Amino acid sequence: MKNTFMQKKETVERKWYVIDAENLPLGRVATKAATMLRGKHKVTYTPHIDCGDYIIIVNASKVKLTGNKLSDKMYYDHSGYPGGLRERTAQEMLDNYPVEMVERAVKGMLPNGRLGRQMFKKLFVYAGPEHEQMAQKPEKISL
Repeated sequence: MKNTFMQKKETVERKWYVIDAENLPLGRVATKAATMLRGKHKVTYTPHIDCGDYIIIVNASKVKLTGNKLSDKMYYDHSGYPGGLRERTAQEMLDNYPVEMVERAVKGMLPNGRLGRQMFKKLFVYAGPEHEQMAQKPEKISL
C-alpha cells in the first residue's frame, strides 16, 4: 500500500521568483503569485503547511485592467467610525497606490486565517522595475 506524502514545515525548500507585471492583467499576475505562495506548483504540496516560495512582483504601476474596470471597480475601506467609509476607483488606486492594489488582489486569493497571513508575508511588491532582493538571486517567471 502506498502512503500519501505529507510535507513537514522543517523540510520545506523555498526559492525566490520575480514576476514582471508590466502590461499583464492584474488577475493573471495575482493568480500566479497566489498559487506559488501556497506552493501548489510543487509536487510536495501539503494543504495545511506553508510550503510556498517567495514572490517578488515588479512594475506594479504598469499592470493592466480589462474592460471598464478602471472606472467601475471600487475599493472600499472603513475607519470604524460613523461615516468613515472611503471609496476609491481602480484608476485612483493604480495612480496613487499600485502596490496596495496588487497586494489586495493576491491576498484575496490566499486562505483566510493564520496560514494565509504567513503566506502573505512572503510577497514583495514594487511599483517600479527595481527590487531589494537581488542578493537572493531570484528566477524570472514569464506568464
